[in-house]
Amino acid sequence: MSDLTPPSAPVEPVRAVRAGRAGQATGWMRWMPGLLALRSYQMAWLRHDLLAGLVLTSVLVPVGIAYAVASGLPAISGLYATIFGLLAYALFGPSRVLVLGPDSSLVALILGVVLPLSAGDPQRALALAGMMAVVSGILCIVAGSARLGLVTELLSKPIRYGYMNGIALTVLISQLPALFGFSVKGDGLLHKTLGFGEAVLAGETNWTAVLLGSGTLAVIFWLKRSKRLPGVLIAVVGATVAVAVLNLATRAGVSVLGSLPQGLPALAFPLITSNDIIPVLLGGLAVALVSFADTSVLSRAYAARAGSFVDPNQEMVGLGVANLAAGIFQGFPISASASRTPVAETAGAKTQLAGIVGALAVAGLLMVAPDLLKNLPTAALAAVVIASAVALIEIKDLRRIYRIQRWEFWLSIGCMAGVAVFGAIEGIGLAIAIAIIEFLWDGWRPHCAVLGRVDGVKGYHDITRYPDARIIPGLVLFRWDAPLFFANAELFRDHVLDAVSASSTPVRWLVVSAEPVTSVDVTAADILEELDDTLHAAGIDLCFAELKDPVKDKLKRFGLFSRLGEQRFFPTLGQAVSSYLKTNQVPWVDWEDRSR
Repeated sequence: MSDLTPPSAPVEPVRAVRAGRAGQATGWMRWMPGLLALRSYQMAWLRHDLLAGLVLTSVLVPVGIAYAVASGLPAISGLYATIFGLLAYALFGPSRVLVLGPDSSLVALILGVVLPLSAGDPQRALALAGMMAVVSGILCIVAGSARLGLVTELLSKPIRYGYMNGIALTVLISQLPALFGFSVKGDGLLHKTLGFGEAVLAGETNWTAVLLGSGTLAVIFWLKRSKRLPGVLIAVVGATVAVAVLNLATRAGVSVLGSLPQGLPALAFPLITSNDIIPVLLGGLAVALVSFADTSVLSRAYAARAGSFVDPNQEMVGLGVANLAAGIFQGFPISASASRTPVAETAGAKTQLAGIVGALAVAGLLMVAPDLLKNLPTAALAAVVIASAVALIEIKDLRRIYRIQRWEFWLSIGCMAGVAVFGAIEGIGLAIAIAIIEFLWDGWRPHCAVLGRVDGVKGYHDITRYPDARIIPGLVLFRWDAPLFFANAELFRDHVLDAVSASSTPVRWLVVSAEPVTSVDVTAADILEELDDTLHAAGIDLCFAELKDPVKDKLKRFGLFSRLGEQRFFPTLGQAVSSYLKTNQVPWVDWEDRSR
């Protein structure tokens, strides 16, 4: 589904979403939203897209080079990834103005695979990174085609914050040596931090490089809020001109980018060895998760701003094709950019034509003027990456989480520490494991309650929250706030028996208020059968109220429904109580009757 609504056209959100879904193309056309955009293109948008594309180019070049170098790859690969990623997304991506390219959130992931396996060989590093992009692209295409576009929502906000903060810290530390004009060896954050400290103490700092890098960083931050001035371009051009005019590469030993290869790359499928397969597959999976999480959030944010709808599954396909194109044209993994997309939008971009113009302009630069940035200092490139890493850090919302839910705050900090200590790839695995544990915890040890009648309040309520609640003699109303499954079934049984033991009167019926129970598995059904035997031996009937029909159907398949009998299942809690009072001739005055 192509997002064609320009920002200047306000659209009522619900109507826009309904219209967007209803108008979605069918057949093979639905896989190419760019063609749909072309069919509906308005000529009034053309000058805006052309201008936005040229403005975007000023950011694409320095950022693409900076992230390539930071990822341990040849600088030119960042421009290749930018060109072909943008062109592919323009055809297959559903978002109106989203800009894809090399991104700071992927730097540590790529470096974590490339650095230990390439052994300093740039061509081998490029093949490894290219194959990561191919793997990531294929995974995204398959997942999007299978309508799995919402899978990344399994990661909670605190976990995403922790992961991204860990990535930001890792990237920042990895770029400090380049900012100070030297290089260090070592894997992992700890080794790099120690190596950086030792090099500084040993006097290896190049103060000219520090001055250039710090100046670049200062200009980027100073112009960050400006919507008219491209801070990154101004800072990078200023540093490049200073190196060229003052001949700092020779006179002060400042490391520079050097000449870029002229022309465009040939189609070349990246080849790796059998020993590389597992780490590359894991790296590609991590890239797919992170890049789609970033892309989907950014895409939905811009769609909401325009009052339109973006299909998350097509977004995943578009991202996948863009990564596949980047990988087979000597690039590396890419993602949506939270820094370059606003540049395109602020410059007036209406459609993905702006991205196409930007990609063609970068390609023209490589064909006509590949030596234009040969004096670009690596310290300035490090500054660009550091500025992006700092932008990834989330503090404000973590403070809010600390105030309202401290255990989730510490969960986020633990995830950040895991990424920083063990590495980005391992950190993704840790984040997923933590997310699964967090998801299961509420179901594993859920809340439960014995219910009573509260004067003046309709319904039946937790007696621990309402100490004055009245208990119906001989009846225990027990609520279980989770699905019943293998991990919590025994706890359910124990709490039920505890509730029976705690009753102040001999129990005749135990009614499970089962509205929150959304599922029952075989293990839980067997334990329910055992519980029924235990209660029956004590003269107690086990009953259920408000059990959902799909769950009841499962109990029928398990044989538990026929064992208990239909008379033990009640549509509402009130009907269960009425049946108990009538069957057992229990005198009971309801609060509604007392108020008359």
